[in-house]
Amino acid sequence: MTSLDPSHPLSAGLTADSRLVRSYHGERQEVVPVWFMRQAGRSLPEYRELRVGTRMLDACLEPAMASEITLQPVRRHGVDAGIFFSDIVVPLKLAGVAVEIQPGRGPVFEQPVRTAADVARLEEVDPASLDAATFAPIAEAVRLTTAELGSTPLIGFAGAPFTLAAYLVEGGPSKDHIRARTMMHADPQTWSRLMAWSADVTGAFLRAQLLAGASAAQLFDSWAGSLSLRDYVEHVAPASARALSHVRDLTYEVAQPEAAEAPDTTEAGATPATDEPLVRNVPIVHFGVGTGELLKAMHDVGADTVGVDYRTPLDEAARRLGHVVPVQGNVDPAMLDAPWEVLSAHVVDVLTRGREAPAHVLNLGHGVPPETDPTVLTRVVELVHGWRP
Repeated sequence: MTSLDPSHPLSAGLTADSRLVRSYHGERQEVVPVWFMRQAGRSLPEYRELRVGTRMLDACLEPAMASEITLQPVRRHGVDAGIFFSDIVVPLKLAGVAVEIQPGRGPVFEQPVRTAADVARLEEVDPASLDAATFAPIAEAVRLTTAELGSTPLIGFAGAPFTLAAYLVEGGPSKDHIRARTMMHADPQTWSRLMAWSADVTGAFLRAQLLAGASAAQLFDSWAGSLSLRDYVEHVAPASARALSHVRDLTYEVAQPEAAEAPDTTEAGATPATDEPLVRNVPIVHFGVGTGELLKAMHDVGADTVGVDYRTPLDEAARRLGHVVPVQGNVDPAMLDAPWEVLSAHVVDVLTRGREAPAHVLNLGHGVPPETDPTVLTRVVELVHGWRP
């Protein structure tokens, strides 16, 4: 285990008692915490103004800009967390992969990775060589952000190995990821090497964010919904577990709740009160799109909380997870443009279904659409914070 620096927001007590962090650890809060995937970005006019003339990946690697973009929705909406503004391909770029994000299309790679020789070319960069200097812009952006957030947690994020590998093999976005899934079965040895390399690169990226001050981690598997449960368990889950192993060892201490005054003797089988601090891991969330059939397997790779997309009702997700795993989600993004009475009823339904899990963090079942009216998001936050069962 690796203890976070005493100045880290979790260790210093700034964020450890927040609604978000406690919910991720399975402690139900009277007020349900809320944040939105892709809350920082295209739906905000202040974001569009700031980004004029700056390419996406350049914005991600400019610490002051990345920090300001991360902070914008926290100031505007009053959400319970910031989500670090970056992109899942940033660690690939830092590892020397030629990639650019084309507006309206997404990440596009100069050389797709489709053969054993292509994977060997990637492996010329050892992920272990991606050190503090490599991730310096990321760490600086996190430090700038957490200094402004204070007691509001920052969530670090990274792409899961399958999603990164799918982008690498396809050379860009794909509807069915057929080339990636073909490599998985046609050349499993090469596929395994690609997944291991992707896991270590994205894991190092996530670890850099947490060490710099993020209070939680979220691993996104955007394309895992294209997989069968069997393929996921056999060909993907081991790499996702490997990615999370880069951060699973990070811990911090919190004071034990004060025990009631104890009698002179301890009953047989009872646990004596202790003044020893409680050691907790930095909470990890795992989210995938179209992954309703994979929820338990996604939890088993090492997550504390499972994010659920809009296709699976939260009470059903909680049932599939045995009613013992905190959940995050899952307002349908399409509802954000519906009349308020329709949207508000949907949000309350999600909140109600979320009570089937030990704890719940309200979020979307995917990202904020770029055309969303920001005032609607603010209104949703106010609704969630004011809701009581």
